[in-house]
Amino acid sequence: MATSTIVILVLLAVLVGYTILIYNNLVSLKHNVSQAWANIDVLLKQRHDELPKLVEACKQYMQYEQETLEAVMKARAAVQDAAASGDMGALGAAESGLRLGLGRLFAVAEAYPDLKASESFRQLEARISALENSIADRREFYNAAVNANNIRIEQFPDLILARLFHFGPAELLEFSEEETADVDLGKLFG
Repeated sequence: MATSTIVILVLLAVLVGYTILIYNNLVSLKHNVSQAWANIDVLLKQRHDELPKLVEACKQYMQYEQETLEAVMKARAAVQDAAASGDMGALGAAESGLRLGLGRLFAVAEAYPDLKASESFRQLEARISALENSIADRREFYNAAVNANNIRIEQFPDLILARLFHFGPAELLEFSEEETADVDLGKLFG
């Protein structure tokens, strides 16, 4: 009888240890998603701060392109609102709108040689382009963290603890098809 009690206690200890291991892995995955989002958020805020400077630099030269400049600023506000709410679907759509607006702004800027020659415009254009590339890179890390989290909370036996402790799925950050398509410069100037 003592042997069976010891076996039961050992099995119970192994089960408790395994449960703790699963729980800690789920916590780690949840925090990886949060950290990946925080990295994107920092870049979004940096770009958010640069866009008004870019619009101001363009206003001096692009008197007839107010619609383009206003579209960029509206898209900037939409990104900020979506990021603040944490709604990845809305953020993806807002990001797509902003990127299309910036693409149009940079394409239209080609028609203004004085603007293209402006040192401040060139610096801002390079800074925003670098931020765009960094956001795209961080989006990959974020989506990988989300995918790892979502897979684990659906796998057995992890799903039992995930449901018990309310570990939920995270939403991928996806951009629209227009975002990933090549820009049609002829259409922008047409």
